[in-house]
Amino acid sequence: MREQLAQESAVAAQTSAQVGGHAVLLVPHRGLGVEETALPGEHQRILAAVRSAGGPVMTRQVGEALGLDTGIRRRLEPLRGKLSKLAGRGWLRRLPDGRFVARP
Repeated sequence: MREQLAQESAVAAQTSAQVGGHAVLLVPHRGLGVEETALPGEHQRILAAVRSAGGPVMTRQVGEALGLDTGIRRRLEPLRGKLSKLAGRGWLRRLPDGRFVARP
């Protein structure tokens, strides 16, 4: 059991992997022993922006907090994907209205 936990922790600590010869970022699932520092830097900044908002935020608000050009909707889609990935991995919670909130 201890070996399996050590292997899972080592996999969670990786921040990128090779898929088809291209580097792909890995976002670990939130769980015991997995710190925010295991997230890639950009995802850490996104998480910090959501937390600093103090309440539910839309993708556009996070983009503005990160200094992105939010005037063109298609430029927000990669950010929306990252927010959704963070929500899917347990770092954020996506509300039914599409807003995101940090988990305690």
